[in-house]
Amino acid sequence: MTDGARSATRSGGIPRQVATHCPYCALQCGMVLREDDTGVTVHPRQFPTNRGGLCQKGWTSAELLDHPERLTTPLVRDPATGALHPASWDVALDRVVAGIRAVQNEAGRDAVAVFGGGGLTNEKAYALGKFARIGLRTRHIDYNGRFCMSSAAAAGMRAFGIDRGLPFPLSDLGRADTLLLVGANPAETMPPLVRWLTEQRGNGGQLIVVDPRVTATARQADLHLQPLPGTDLAVANALLHIALTEGWVDREYVAERTSGFEAVRRSVAAWWPARAEQLSGVPVADLEATARALGTGGRVIILTARGAEQHAKGVDTVSAYVNLALALGLPGRDGSGYGCLTGQGNGQGGREHGQKADQLPGYRKIDDPVAREHVAGVWGVSADELPGPGVPAYQLLDSLGTPAGPRALLVFGSNPVISAPRAARIEGRLRDLDLLVVADLLLSETAALADVVLPTAQWAEEDGTMTNLEGRVLRRRALRPPPPDVRTDLAIISDLAARLATAEATDADVAAARFPADPAAVFAELRRASGGGAADYAGISWARIDADDGVYWPCPSEDGPDTPRLFADRFATPDGRARFHPVDHRPAAEEVSAAYPLHFTTGRVLAQYQSGTQTRRVAALRRAAGEAFVELHPDLAARLGVDDGDPVRVTSRRGELCAPARLSAGIRPDTVFAPFHYAGAGRANSVTNDAVDPISGMPEFKICAVRVEKA
Repeated sequence: MTDGARSATRSGGIPRQVATHCPYCALQCGMVLREDDTGVTVHPRQFPTNRGGLCQKGWTSAELLDHPERLTTPLVRDPATGALHPASWDVALDRVVAGIRAVQNEAGRDAVAVFGGGGLTNEKAYALGKFARIGLRTRHIDYNGRFCMSSAAAAGMRAFGIDRGLPFPLSDLGRADTLLLVGANPAETMPPLVRWLTEQRGNGGQLIVVDPRVTATARQADLHLQPLPGTDLAVANALLHIALTEGWVDREYVAERTSGFEAVRRSVAAWWPARAEQLSGVPVADLEATARALGTGGRVIILTARGAEQHAKGVDTVSAYVNLALALGLPGRDGSGYGCLTGQGNGQGGREHGQKADQLPGYRKIDDPVAREHVAGVWGVSADELPGPGVPAYQLLDSLGTPAGPRALLVFGSNPVISAPRAARIEGRLRDLDLLVVADLLLSETAALADVVLPTAQWAEEDGTMTNLEGRVLRRRALRPPPPDVRTDLAIISDLAARLATAEATDADVAAARFPADPAAVFAELRRASGGGAADYAGISWARIDADDGVYWPCPSEDGPDTPRLFADRFATPDGRARFHPVDHRPAAEEVSAAYPLHFTTGRVLAQYQSGTQTRRVAALRRAAGEAFVELHPDLAARLGVDDGDPVRVTSRRGELCAPARLSAGIRPDTVFAPFHYAGAGRANSVTNDAVDPISGMPEFKICAVRVEKA
């Protein structure tokens, strides 16, 4: 079955079978959905990224389509009782528009904010950014991808002039002689990717993993470096120090294709291996072995992920690994390079077309006059009408309901009550709002706080595009329409735009036409808006995606090639050279103390995804990983008098979580771990630190100081 093929249809032309992609991670595995009288079933598809593989999340993804907890009608909170009650769309949307108008009339346009998600299609991400800026005319929009890819994106932009997670096809991983994974655990976060790791090792390649825990991925590695959380930058500088000392730097490449190397050379001179060992705990011998594998391998790839990036120094940490890759001459070389593993399903496309506080479609900067003129022209408004930059996600959320912050918030495809750091504080901010509106398919913990909840279509009920971790633009196809009283996000945005226009005594039909509900029409406009930008989709059509198993951006022309590999001839900087940036290790924002003597870190587990809104409602996934836990080293547990399964309390300066202990020799004795998918007492983000990276706005999810006691 080809990527664009559909089978015979039911009455009304609705397909009984459709080729599409998994609704979860950025691997975007190919699958076929089939519907008969017994329901919808999932079948793997031979797509280039997953080659017929699916993880348990993908196999069970169709169970949510007819889930008994699915939202099938709008809900409106009764001011008298405080309870949510079913309501008609007219009542719900009128409530939303009245609330928006009241807030903006009293406190100005910026008193309303929008918070999006990295799982929204490109069309929805684009429409949401446009709606915020010319429908609501607010500068306040950001999205949960700020908590995922922002540090790697910022480091990529300042080094290469462009941000694409993998600047080469995923299949390159299988050909690498040396593959370094830093803070990545794909065996649990995106299991079908492990096929490429298995192929790489089967071809004689060496896999090296840097992670504080002995994860499922680390157990497959030839070499596992187990640093103290927050010391990845020191490890990278030490690796480059060794490469310089041993003569493995590609001097010709550095001279011809980069700038700024001399400052980096001087900065890493102080990072001799013994110093890095003292700080990180990684033995000198392991640092030397890693540097040798990187410096003498043929095809070498360095990948980072959230473990290295979710820090208040995440941009500098990624830059340290980019410096290492550039010094070794990797980016742009066939089969080699630097990349980062995008997490959310559309974490790549979701940040390219306008959900970020400082960006316009095509990865344009909102404060660039030329960019503003181009996008305003596509949108049919004056560039002067576009608001300026907003603020990053955590700063936005933490300002909600305060005198200087927004008093109304519209949330699409996100659950910040679970996913934001210092989550209890953010939950309080949401409760302080005059108006909270949540569009979702289930009653998430955030939706449960809302004044209005709008039920949205699921991935198998709407068409659109996604951009996976390689920068490959893919087609999501509808198997069937949504339930009768459920609308797509695009339809909701269109309806709101029309009603807001009526409330302002302007033409509702013109407003609705400006925000079409048809995803094909939205994508056609997105192509024009992105044209000429860094993330140029102008040459990408749905038909071309169908014919080619996806199309890699940038693709400026329908008649021209796409770009599976970046940087072969030049980088996307004004002079075509990549930029080195000297960076130095600095301590975590919060260090351990007598009162809080342990390091706390978070991550994912195989059977759950993100805030768990969807996966915690799937029976098979609940059986596999149904409750929170706290992972402790046996030596630490013995000192605390804790046995496996005992309830423990983890306390930081911001809050606490309670969950059963899980003893593992695979974690450092000075570190404890908890997955972040769970609500209630097991909410890991009740504990995490809200210190942010000064460049990217990324919070420090991966390390804070805690104490642990038997509960």
